[in-house]
Amino acid sequence: MIGDLHHVGIAVADLDVALAKYRSMGFAVGSPETVESEGVRIAFVMEGDTRLELLESLRPDGVIATFIEKRGEGMHHVAFSVPDIRKAMADLRTKGFEVIDEEPRRGHGGRLVAFVHPRSLHGVLLELVQA
Repeated sequence: MIGDLHHVGIAVADLDVALAKYRSMGFAVGSPETVESEGVRIAFVMEGDTRLELLESLRPDGVIATFIEKRGEGMHHVAFSVPDIRKAMADLRTKGFEVIDEEPRRGHGGRLVAFVHPRSLHGVLLELVQA
């Protein structure tokens, strides 16, 4: 049901500043992309098969802005690939996990994504990404 690690999401106050830091460390940096439906501007930082998704809020009341206000910049979520997101969501609900989304939503690159509430996983927000 749950596949490989897809990425780790990191909330940042300023995407351009964060990208410059990762670039200076030698990471490959993807092009920034706006995901209007989520109210974020993102870019992926990569090394080998490892991907970090840097997320900057587009709105002062957005999810990422609120997260940074409460907790500061840092790890926001862990994402795993799933072959069938609707099946994965149903399976997790059956097992008692609190799936935040009723239906998958469109994320980066138009991929279907859904989230499992941190209350279900020891304070960690889990994202499902249909590969």
